[in-house]
Amino acid sequence: MIALNQCSGNARSLFTPTPPGGQWTNGAMGNARWTGVRLSDLPTKAGVGGGAIEVALPGLDESPMPTLPKYVKSLKFDHANDGEVLVAYAMNDAPLPLLNGFPLRLVVPGWYATYWVKALAHVEVLPNELHNLWMDRAYRIPNNDSLSEDEEHLATDTVPINRFSIHSIFVRPEPLETIRLGQAYPLEGLANDSGHGITGVEVSCDGGQSWQAAQLDPELGRYSWRRWRLSWTPKQRGPYALKVRATNKAGEQQFDTQWNHGGYARRVIESTTATVI
Repeated sequence: MIALNQCSGNARSLFTPTPPGGQWTNGAMGNARWTGVRLSDLPTKAGVGGGAIEVALPGLDESPMPTLPKYVKSLKFDHANDGEVLVAYAMNDAPLPLLNGFPLRLVVPGWYATYWVKALAHVEVLPNELHNLWMDRAYRIPNNDSLSEDEEHLATDTVPINRFSIHSIFVRPEPLETIRLGQAYPLEGLANDSGHGITGVEVSCDGGQSWQAAQLDPELGRYSWRRWRLSWTPKQRGPYALKVRATNKAGEQQFDTQWNHGGYARRVIESTTATVI
């Protein structure tokens, strides 16, 4: 399976105001080929009966802070047994590297990396919901369509972070890169969602006043990112504000604005700048 791993979508340094915490931008994401066994095969072989509600998934790694509880996440039993969640033992056709979760890690396609437990210790089937710091307090998002809240009035109704937000980014040009007047320049980037499938990417070279359809590379799989490209020939010198937005098969698009106190599940139309000389 080719699937994207994205660290909570927490591009915190891109939110205004900036939420506290590790200031990721778009670097905490990667796309790989994962090989493993279906998580659904394990309860079957263990002879799990009725009454299962959730599956708890602890890792072997320990926190350096003695007061911090062991990291354990859970999935609903039906989700864990949908046939797509993997216990992976290989990445890009090679044994898992240590930093990527050796010897086994969970792969939860279309869901943020908080569920992709590294160094998976064991799988525990529960007759009830799991309650701990990592499910009840950490990695939670506002329970509304925009995943947003106000800085002065934080959401009281929240849920654990879950499916990827639709998102697209630039990988070229680099921020503040200079581009030659009158020469074709290849704008490039990536788009992803939770598995519906990206159907279109549009790029604006005038700060959002007009939009052009980009060309999409072939789809690598419904849980993979999808590359996009657009040849742009600037006709005037000066600074340009470039924007990108994506659409998927479910009709989802990116927002003009979004903020939550964790800086999670970013779904904003992304922008970058370029100077034509």
